[in-house]
Amino acid sequence: MTAVPLRLPSGVDGPRPNARWEAQRSFDELGRPLHDLTFCVVDLETTGGSAQGGSMITEIGAVKVRGGEVLGEFQTLVNPHTQIPPFIAVLTGITNSMVSEAPPIESVLPTFLEFAAGSVLVAHNAPFDVGFLQWFARRQGIPWPAFEVLDTAKIARRVITRDDAPNCKLSSLARVFHASTTPNHRALADARATVDVLHGLMERLGGLGVHTLEELSTFSAKVSTAQRRKRHLAEGLPHAPGVYLFRDAQSRVLYVGTSRDLRTRVRSYFTASETRSRIGEMVAIAESVAGIECATPLEAEVRELRLIAEHKPKYNRRSRFPEKVHYLKLTREPWPRLSLVRQVTDDGADYVGPFGSRKTAEKCLAALHETFPLRQCSQRIARHPSGSPCVLAEMGRCLSPCDGSVDETTYAAVVRQLRDNLLRRPDDVVELITRRMAALAEGERFEEAGAHRDRLAAFVRAASRTQRLTALTRLPQLVGGRREDDGRWAVHVIRHGRLAAAGVIPPGGDAHQYVAELVASGESVRGGPGPAPSATAEETEKILRWLEAPGLRLIEVDGEWTCPVGGATRHLALHDAANRSRLALVPFDERRDLPVAARPTR
Repeated sequence: MTAVPLRLPSGVDGPRPNARWEAQRSFDELGRPLHDLTFCVVDLETTGGSAQGGSMITEIGAVKVRGGEVLGEFQTLVNPHTQIPPFIAVLTGITNSMVSEAPPIESVLPTFLEFAAGSVLVAHNAPFDVGFLQWFARRQGIPWPAFEVLDTAKIARRVITRDDAPNCKLSSLARVFHASTTPNHRALADARATVDVLHGLMERLGGLGVHTLEELSTFSAKVSTAQRRKRHLAEGLPHAPGVYLFRDAQSRVLYVGTSRDLRTRVRSYFTASETRSRIGEMVAIAESVAGIECATPLEAEVRELRLIAEHKPKYNRRSRFPEKVHYLKLTREPWPRLSLVRQVTDDGADYVGPFGSRKTAEKCLAALHETFPLRQCSQRIARHPSGSPCVLAEMGRCLSPCDGSVDETTYAAVVRQLRDNLLRRPDDVVELITRRMAALAEGERFEEAGAHRDRLAAFVRAASRTQRLTALTRLPQLVGGRREDDGRWAVHVIRHGRLAAAGVIPPGGDAHQYVAELVASGESVRGGPGPAPSATAEETEKILRWLEAPGLRLIEVDGEWTCPVGGATRHLALHDAANRSRLALVPFDERRDLPVAARPTR
């Protein structure tokens, strides 16, 4: 890749209207108070349960309210231009004669959307009612407004207990909250009853500290009252990217996380949909939250990894022990061999990895031993051996240098071929194991074929990871810039795969001078052996994802940032797709996330 000087597009020197994080809002500005919002509570009657299946709307009723006061009502029958099924007519009381002179949905829908404009849309079982409205809007070519939607049935399921009501049907909730209108399967009456249910739910939630639309939209009863009382711990945190650390009464770090908006994310632990039981336990112990503001989201991600590795917080599950990895080593000795090791040393050997588990490393090792008959014994062998062959040699799976069956030149040629597969082109391993997989599958020996598949996947991922990491970690310095989502230019200085400096070019600033000062202030990083000598592999991979995203401008590259054209990465897509398919094949009784396309009973 060729380094391209950073040229800022026109307009970068002035302030941008969509720039974020420049002004910190007060704590109360985090959400929109419910009493200040206008709600449009809507209900539909239809000829069936699916608009896509041909069902039509027969009536629309809606009530607009704000601060407990009714601002207006909307009601109209709708001509479905089809027969209303008898059981629907009995249920709703709407007959074919009643709708014969009613306006069609083509004229009713624009009028309703005008009535509901600027409000939060509310419905009981909202996916049904809103889904019908959206379907007919698309059919008519009407742009659907960006409504925020609340579902009173969904909220009730989080608030109402079985002691309150046997279920969350509209009729049951209307009795719980003493609605002034009894729902009767007519649109306006049901909408009026839903208004009373909404107000009743808001009153209950207010006692739990839910006062804004954001809190109501994400409320979960699994967030305890004690958790909510700790909302003040988010005060003082900035609306900026960074890292947050939960600490206990002894200032021990309990949990480390990262966010593009520190204050909003931390506050969500106390007021929103954080339902993980271990996190609830953590919040109960927490006594303070510290925030570390970062210049860019990438810097925040890297700092998070380093802090987790440093503090090893009890409630973080990932990245706590980056030192617990394995490498595959091709030794440098008269008769080289493959070995599993825990550390990389400056001994001139070639290393592949790191592997997160020994089991995965052993699968990769098995794939290589299956392809290349290098010795697998661990003892040192003299240049002119005179021992006896091992069992592997007798099976034809080892060149047997221990008894002099192979000369140094032939053995070295096999080592070179293996090294080439590891560091440049994995074709020999891929082709051999793929052929064996096919033969085993042909013979219906699927379990053995699956074992070979797993070995090949472990090898391809390890080789690809090594090649991508090494391409970056061998560079003394790389400086890249890209315009981020907030419109500002983020610049990162990477040295030997480690983030050495990060910053954002200030509006109106001299880009070249800023980059030069950032480079001069960056951390000094010394290179070393192996794929990830100066940082954890996870950190370098996060940097690689940022560098490989669209819109990157390479400002400076010290050396050559290249990966083999025929490298292992080109085989990854196939193995990743196969793995996703395999994970998707689970018994039906475990697929509990399948959607149900039917309207719930009221």
